[in-house]
Amino acid sequence: MPKPQLFRLWLVLGSILMILLIIVYWDNVGTAHFYLHTSLSRPHTLQPLPTPRQREEKAFTSDLREFLDKLLSPGTKQNEPSRKKTEQAPVPASSKPAASLMEESVRGYDWSPHDAQQSPDQGQQQAERRSVLRDFCANSSLAFPTKERSFDDIPNYELNHLIVDDRHGVIYCYVPKVACTNWKRVMIVLSESLLDRGAPYRDPLDIPREHVHNSSTHLTFNKFWRRYGKFSRHLMKIKLKKYTKFLFVRDPFVRLISAFRSKFELENEEFYRKFAVPMLRLYANHSSLPTSVSEAFSAGLRVSFSNFIQYLLDPHTEKLAPFNEHWRQVYRLCHPCQIDYDFVGKLETLQTDAAQLLRLLKVDAQLHFPPSYRNRTASSWEEDWFAKIPLAWRQQLYKLYEADFVLFGYPKPENLLRD
Repeated sequence: MPKPQLFRLWLVLGSILMILLIIVYWDNVGTAHFYLHTSLSRPHTLQPLPTPRQREEKAFTSDLREFLDKLLSPGTKQNEPSRKKTEQAPVPASSKPAASLMEESVRGYDWSPHDAQQSPDQGQQQAERRSVLRDFCANSSLAFPTKERSFDDIPNYELNHLIVDDRHGVIYCYVPKVACTNWKRVMIVLSESLLDRGAPYRDPLDIPREHVHNSSTHLTFNKFWRRYGKFSRHLMKIKLKKYTKFLFVRDPFVRLISAFRSKFELENEEFYRKFAVPMLRLYANHSSLPTSVSEAFSAGLRVSFSNFIQYLLDPHTEKLAPFNEHWRQVYRLCHPCQIDYDFVGKLETLQTDAAQLLRLLKVDAQLHFPPSYRNRTASSWEEDWFAKIPLAWRQQLYKLYEADFVLFGYPKPENLLRD
């Protein structure tokens, strides 16, 4: 057999093998992932000119890509039957819509929730929140680190707060100390990523807390590289374009107070050793400290709120390591100027926002957001806790978290920033 014919035969066999490998690799997240396994649109650096053999391979790959892109493009009718075959049928439950409706309104390619019913006031509120966010991201008068970078410039490890639910087309950026435990529970129920005796959880409150915060429970953007390699960033962009993206935020100063209370006023061995011990040595002049948090508490050795503020303002703090997620700024966790969020919820209006979001996602018949304990109002927390913090420190702290105040429409706490 002549060499050109032999080469073409091997090329065809190799291509068939590649397609078989793609099919085998097709995992439980459906055709949205399959689309990316076959997409080669990520920009590449300049390479040497291809050889004739490489040109033939490239032409074949281009034809294959074009065919698959047409086959799997959103809204292509012939793709719908194959998609339904590959996905699990929803588990029957009295609180869920019929299976056929679930397939059509939840699992199709059009995951847009914007046709769902909502009151004019709630719709207007969301429009205003998103408008404020977009306007200040585009406004040069507000400057903060990382504002001007593109999504491609965000390091992979900084995308670990973006949880993906491929079953319903949802991306949630979780912010610690902003009801994230219960929202993670909701995401587990929606994605069916955790089983209880062989069946997915149906009630968010049934999910044990230790499983909720286990990183292996959730599919997050930072895991995409391990799964999809060089296609991962392109896959993220497709999901960001198609999926409904949401986050919940909170008054930045009140969030800091909440973080301090849960991590330093309660016995927490990890946070004692990693954060409290250095704070007590640096800002409270304690050279000899107990090895355990229980011994420290028994001896009356606790980090004060003032020590915590000193730690946040110390320029050496982040030279050693980035802020812990519990007090890291929201703009650094969720990248709101690089990701166009469809829904911005607030802890101050948690119950109404949660109900509205579940309606928009068309899952309100499937589950309800767990009730939350309501703490004191934000104004009383701030005034009480910052009463003994020097004015200069308060002003520096505001500058540190100013972007979160402005981007998410929280008023500047003037009563704390002047004599």
